[in-house]
Amino acid sequence: MRALRVLGAALLTLGLAAAPAAADSPSPKAAEESGGPTRAGTSFRTATEVEQGQTATARGSTGDYLYWSFPADAGQRPTVRATVKLPESHAAETWQVDVYDGLRRRQACQYGAQTRTAGTDAPSVELECVLRTVRAWSEPWADDPLPGTYYVRLTALRLSASDLGQPVSAELRVEAKDMGGAAAVDGTLSEPLVPGIAARAEQDLAEDDDSPTAVLAGLEPDDGWTSGWWSDRWIWTAAGGALAALAGVAGYRLTRGSGRPPGVPPTA
Repeated sequence: MRALRVLGAALLTLGLAAAPAAADSPSPKAAEESGGPTRAGTSFRTATEVEQGQTATARGSTGDYLYWSFPADAGQRPTVRATVKLPESHAAETWQVDVYDGLRRRQACQYGAQTRTAGTDAPSVELECVLRTVRAWSEPWADDPLPGTYYVRLTALRLSASDLGQPVSAELRVEAKDMGGAAAVDGTLSEPLVPGIAARAEQDLAEDDDSPTAVLAGLEPDDGWTSGWWSDRWIWTAAGGALAALAGVAGYRLTRGSGRPPGVPPTA
């Protein structure tokens, strides 16, 4: 009887010890939902695709160029946030995040700390770049952000020789705010600025051609690329027209009077 009690107590102790471990380990479904890419590209052509709202991670060395890409549609104002975890011992380092559009034109940040210097032995550095609102259409000579694929490049600008090659880890998160009809413009692009879109158009014209073509980017907004003609400005225009009509009717009723001037006899 005593042996059974000892055995039961031992099993209970093992069960309590294993319970926190099982609770701490995330389920595969939760890891899949919250997880993002765990690597970064080394050039524009090998940039790792990231969806909006995902957190991408990557490991590299100081002096490397890390590249990611994400889709942005008309009416959105993307925000790129990057965090670099630095080695325990290092000199002062300056890090910078740059954003390029589908034509590989560098886009200026509307605001945010695009470049920051981490002091000696600082544990990490955080960067942020808020882009201008993506336009549905623009003049060829303008530098406005347009719908399509955007590239993010993260790198260190000024490094000491002793810090080159030290391991670092980076986190990247891209989010976008819908600016609505206030940022809408007339017109639209025939196609979004996505890598390989011209090659696909040529292939559609000549389906018998077996020559290799560029690979299309696999990411796009959840509801697809917008057509460019609809915005909430239509609602405000219709509401304004209705209010103007009501105001005209009310003004007419107030100013017309009884319909007959005083002192005028009625007609026979």
